[in-house]
Amino acid sequence: MSLNTKRIVILIIGVFFLGALLVVGAVENNKRVVGKKAAIKISQTSKRCVECHTSTSPSLVEQWRNSKHALRGVGCIDCHEAQKTDKDAWEHEGKLIAVIVSPADCSKCHSKENEQFQSSHHADAGKILGSLDNVLAEVVEGNTGRLGLDGQSPAAINGCWQCHGSVVKIMENGRPDPSTWPNTGIGRINPDGSKGSCTACHSRHQFSVSVSRQPDSCGKCHMGPDHPQKEIYEESKHGIAFKAFKDDMKLDAQPWRVGIEYTAAPTCATCHMSATDDMEVTHDVGRRISWNLRPPVSEKIDAKAIKAGETVESWEDRRDNMKNVCSKCHSESYVDGFYTQFDSAINLYNDKFGKPATEIINMMKAGGVLTPTAFDEELEWTYFYLWHHEGRRARHGASMMAPDYTQWHGFFEVAERFYIHFVPEVKKACRKAIRRKGSNATAAKEVLAKLNEILNREEHQWFLSKMSQEEKSKRKAAAEEFKKRYAQN
Repeated sequence: MSLNTKRIVILIIGVFFLGALLVVGAVENNKRVVGKKAAIKISQTSKRCVECHTSTSPSLVEQWRNSKHALRGVGCIDCHEAQKTDKDAWEHEGKLIAVIVSPADCSKCHSKENEQFQSSHHADAGKILGSLDNVLAEVVEGNTGRLGLDGQSPAAINGCWQCHGSVVKIMENGRPDPSTWPNTGIGRINPDGSKGSCTACHSRHQFSVSVSRQPDSCGKCHMGPDHPQKEIYEESKHGIAFKAFKDDMKLDAQPWRVGIEYTAAPTCATCHMSATDDMEVTHDVGRRISWNLRPPVSEKIDAKAIKAGETVESWEDRRDNMKNVCSKCHSESYVDGFYTQFDSAINLYNDKFGKPATEIINMMKAGGVLTPTAFDEELEWTYFYLWHHEGRRARHGASMMAPDYTQWHGFFEVAERFYIHFVPEVKKACRKAIRRKGSNATAAKEVLAKLNEILNREEHQWFLSKMSQEEKSKRKAAAEEFKKRYAQN
């Protein structure tokens, strides 16, 4: 090999070696860039807060550092700054601040979201003081005069209010009263008069959209024996798909449209709030709901407003909004079929159990057969279980395609409660009133006559052994066929 050839070979090797070093260096540098957090913007007014709280509450600061707020220069003072006229203003390190960041504060940047939320059912969740649920928490379970905080029941403070919210009271020093704070109830009444808590879903101080889109976020409140939406969702095919393909959901994407950014499964947010390709995000969770499944007797979501002479978005339009979401995964005939089945379940509950039981209870209360005091008689507890627990489970189960909750946790328990508890207890209470021959004896007789009329309706006649011969024959034939299928060889 000539000297020139050797020189050329050495030069080529050197070039390759240098190139390799440059590639490795670029890769390592890229790793450092990728692994490095994006630079955050801290205003001078918030810089001191961050410096101090990095020592006193480092997790809080780190959550903020990981937020979009930090990337866009929204700092502590931008959210917590207060004016002298604010009820909850107090001086801290030379600045007037407020602990509570209300939806009104958030509306400085998120005005559309706040406007939608303020008109939503969520915003009114704190208006529960007159409800039977609150009677249970404050009186039956608690003791408002002796064992509470500031005269309030700990059962309500630690239970009801942490989901529903309450009026947040402020002490003379501008700090929130511990009898009403901490409180992230979705419908709390803030010192500035605004309703609600953005952090109920968006969890401070990171305010991650991934958190708000998780079914677990809704499950903080929407779970349990009387409204088990989270458990119902988890039983449904939707919930099963979410658990299987959660990693494909792109929960932090923006925008986040079903059928475009993700296709694996819907979450609570998908159906009730999030965008599609032709429908915007909404913070009014009622805009896609057609039935009110909460009360003793379900009615269309706009029925109350119509009775009050108010003009609101119709239940038909709201159903079309939900169908818009459904159509991103299902055919029109499939969606229409679901709603036919769902409506039939609600009508069954209403007509067979909800309306008759409610009519009987109202007659007994009005006629003095039952006392005016809530929950002091066995029948009142029975009726409460019937609509508030079992009835809701049946209805919610049907609304979200969870068959076990619709049947065994729902209609089965509704029927058992109605026939085996409610009916005998009504008869017992009325006969007792008649024996006493008091002023309510006549009312008791009217209740028994109404109960007899109800039980003689076609759907209840089996209970009186009055099933038609045709229906008996059908039942017998079906039973015989069932026995043949499972007969042992």
